[in-house]
Amino acid sequence: MTSQCHPAFIDFEASSLDLIASYPIEVGICMPDGELHSWLICPHVLWQDWSESAEQIHGISRARLQAEGTEVRDVAHQLNRLLPEQVYCDAWTFDSFWLHRLYKAAGVRPEFQLESISMLLNSQQVRLWSGLRQQVITDLGLPVHRAANDALILHSTWQRIISRDAAVAP
Repeated sequence: MTSQCHPAFIDFEASSLDLIASYPIEVGICMPDGELHSWLICPHVLWQDWSESAEQIHGISRARLQAEGTEVRDVAHQLNRLLPEQVYCDAWTFDSFWLHRLYKAAGVRPEFQLESISMLLNSQQVRLWSGLRQQVITDLGLPVHRAANDALILHSTWQRIISRDAAVAP
């Protein structure tokens, strides 16, 4: 089966939503089989941006990142080792920026292509996505704005879309 039939998903949490100064603080992936991986990311020495309001949303402090975070190079290598050639996200503008920041700081090239989840969806699926995503969030009962949870929500929403389509197929 192709990676489009069984996609992998990625999500980032960040220091802020500033597309000049922000940087990734957590990355989570959900593999095609539903296996989750996540890493808190120790801020690179040049990464100084921090938003208190973003911290209130994701609940991760800069001190925690410095104490428990994984070095950027290690995170980049682990992503390269685990991910298939394409991985999907739901906020491509932000996620591609944070992916680039991570890999640039690590001095490593990504061995996968980041794509918007919209590339997987037809127009009817796009219309259904938001409502199904909200149902998944409610059903799973997971806090949002944590990278692994959000990647799992993408995976589970995708599974519902596909199951729904299979159920209505002739």
